[in-house]
Amino acid sequence: MKKIDEDALAEAYNRALALEKAGEIDAAVKAYEEVLALDPEDHGGAAVRIAAMGRGETPDKAPDAYVETLFDQHAQVFEDVLVEQLGYSVPVMVRQRLQALGLGPFEKMLDLGCGTGLTGGALRDMAADITGVDLSENMVEIAHEKELYETLYVAEAVDYLEDNDDGPFDLVTATDVLPYMGGLEALFFAAAEAMQPGGIFIFSSETLPDRVLAGRRFMVGPHQRFAHAESYVRERLEATGFAVLEVSEITVRMEQGEPTPGHLVVARLQG
Repeated sequence: MKKIDEDALAEAYNRALALEKAGEIDAAVKAYEEVLALDPEDHGGAAVRIAAMGRGETPDKAPDAYVETLFDQHAQVFEDVLVEQLGYSVPVMVRQRLQALGLGPFEKMLDLGCGTGLTGGALRDMAADITGVDLSENMVEIAHEKELYETLYVAEAVDYLEDNDDGPFDLVTATDVLPYMGGLEALFFAAAEAMQPGGIFIFSSETLPDRVLAGRRFMVGPHQRFAHAESYVRERLEATGFAVLEVSEITVRMEQGEPTPGHLVVARLQG
């Protein structure tokens, strides 16, 4: 593997950020392309930044190296920033919707993108056994210290689902996972394969107004996260063998004082 020139990479990335902030989009894109040439694994998320500016092809997902780096760097302050500063309460919403729909208790729960354990903590009394999976080792270490999970893995969500021997699960959660994925086919298919018939799949997604999506199934939004059209989410679930029980419009978080719109989706795997 080619050694990365860290100084050249930092210079190109900082230059790209400055150009993007100044509104010099063409120059910023060229600088981000330099970043990608220096760092093909894309630890800094240059590909999603290019897509967020409306240039280049929309990637099918955020690069694993970028997601891992992003969350490893923010693990220690993650809960304070996300919950206290950005008003993130999706795990509590998950609990409320499961209770309102009369779903549970569950035998085996899988928490994809478990992070520091917010969803595991919210549902701990609703599941006898919880497995957590996250790409960030630092996040998993914090979750481990809370003693909420029977089993924890450092892995990418789809990779884990395709290789796991822990299932079948009767509850799979994925809070704040879809914003780092574009195409949903692999995730939904792998989730279905790891679940028992009748199992519940509940997850959050971010979205944008129809005029912004402009017929696209998904796109990278202004904050470098993926937004999905509700119609695409429903279509892929049904094509994968899930029955959609409920789609709720939610505010996922606040971003620069503005609410980030999204959906909380509850689906059941059909027999």
